[in-house]
Amino acid sequence: MRSLLVASVALAFLAGGATAQTTNPPAKNGPQNSSINTSNSSNRQVTNPVQGHNSFTEGEAKSRIEQQGFTNVGKLAKDDNGVWRGRAMKDGKQIEVSLDYQGNVVAGSGTTGTPMRAGAGR
Repeated sequence: MRSLLVASVALAFLAGGATAQTTNPPAKNGPQNSSINTSNSSNRQVTNPVQGHNSFTEGEAKSRIEQQGFTNVGKLAKDDNGVWRGRAMKDGKQIEVSLDYQGNVVAGSGTTGTPMRAGAGR
């Protein structure tokens, strides 16, 4: 009788554990936004740079901005939010430009601007 009771309790724990595992939703197969943007990134439509720890060097930031059709990229400096900011020429006009840690190039001043379509990610 005692072994029957122990077996019943053990079986109840095993069955309960299996049931609990099947009620959780399945995990996603990856993040739903990319950490570095590419031309087909789902979160490509930014209007301001995203703050965060930026691992781009000044040279990489300048190259990334130039890949978006800007020339004479200069005065690049990383601000307190991890965003590279500077000035560049586009369509014959000198404008302010920003590059965030995701690789988003944003043309315009302050926290608003126009997102630029990227080619391949870095």
